[in-house]
Amino acid sequence: MSAPADLYQVQPAPRRGPLRVLTLTPFYPSMTDESTGCFVAEPLASLPEFQIENTVIAAQPLYRGRVQSAPSAPALWVRYPSLPGAAGLSTAGAMLFARIVGHVRHEHARAPIHVIHAHAPLPCGHAAMLLSRELGIPYVVTVHGLDAFSAGDAKSRPSLWNRRVSNKVFLAAARVICISERVRHEVLQGTASRARTSVVYNGVDAARFTPGPEPAAPSILCVGNLIPIKGHDTLLRAAADLKNEFPALTWDLIGDGPLEARLRSLAAELNVADRVHFLGRHPRQAVAEAMRACTLFALPSSYEGLGCVYLEAMSCAKPAVGCRGQGIGDIIQHGRSGMLVGPGNAKELALAIAILLRDPGLRQRMGDVARQIILEDLTLRHQAENLARVYRELAS
Repeated sequence: MSAPADLYQVQPAPRRGPLRVLTLTPFYPSMTDESTGCFVAEPLASLPEFQIENTVIAAQPLYRGRVQSAPSAPALWVRYPSLPGAAGLSTAGAMLFARIVGHVRHEHARAPIHVIHAHAPLPCGHAAMLLSRELGIPYVVTVHGLDAFSAGDAKSRPSLWNRRVSNKVFLAAARVICISERVRHEVLQGTASRARTSVVYNGVDAARFTPGPEPAAPSILCVGNLIPIKGHDTLLRAAADLKNEFPALTWDLIGDGPLEARLRSLAAELNVADRVHFLGRHPRQAVAEAMRACTLFALPSSYEGLGCVYLEAMSCAKPAVGCRGQGIGDIIQHGRSGMLVGPGNAKELALAIAILLRDPGLRQRMGDVARQIILEDLTLRHQAENLARVYRELAS
């Protein structure tokens, strides 16, 4: 797999001195949750190698309470007024702008900011658009999921407002960075192909997510919030289908969320509660250790922009099973570096897992290919290099 061609078309002249980027994000690691926003924070450490200086403003609405910056991911945490839910999103960006414009103006006067990088169109993309107009700084906005327009219920008035503001953010951006071709399709479809887009895939810390030996007894690992789109119910039904052929097989579910009680009840109903382990939320290092220790990884998510956890499993040389039609389809080569199944199709998921469990040689070959794909194109350094290329193109 190679990076999208549009990242290599412009070769700007070298710039003297570092280029300064302001990152504005609604998700970022904190003292209480080091995993949220790790996909934003982790590539930043590699940017200085490409002569990029970066400062981070992490935005938190007042109704969510205070957040303390994590030592491993320093940021200025800013709280701003906003109504909860979809009703507050369309105006949250303006509130955030009003809260930070004085600080950003001061920083820009002290040392020029060349590019603002916002994550998600609402609220940070909207705030970046307003900062761009106020200070004359180009901005880019990264779209991390398939809900590119934060539309929700398309018939509700708040959703229509959110879509309208998101559309303005995309069209005014110097670049809309999409984490997969699937996400780019959503953005272009929603903007009548008028947005200026590039695909920059998320990267993996390949030094943390490393290959490990298989366990003595087979185990399936799944990492994801316990919410409907992640497909845990499909996973449990596949577990029921496989329990007779693989009586020693266990299923480890890392993550928490509102569906836990319902999923536990379903596991009991399907007579697989004794082999399904609900492990709750884990810190990053513990997730890496679980990836190294499993037989294979499976997350049958039906609404995924890309999915860093698939990449992390691949970096650990584990076959990853995902769903067709999602962003991970850009990366997983079906039957070669992993498996892709139909969303919500427990029978197909069970068959794909059974094929892998029956053939250790196939698992080894798939895992080796998966690891190589990561090392060749999808490390954190690759991600930082591609971001730096976009920044320099826009600041030239």
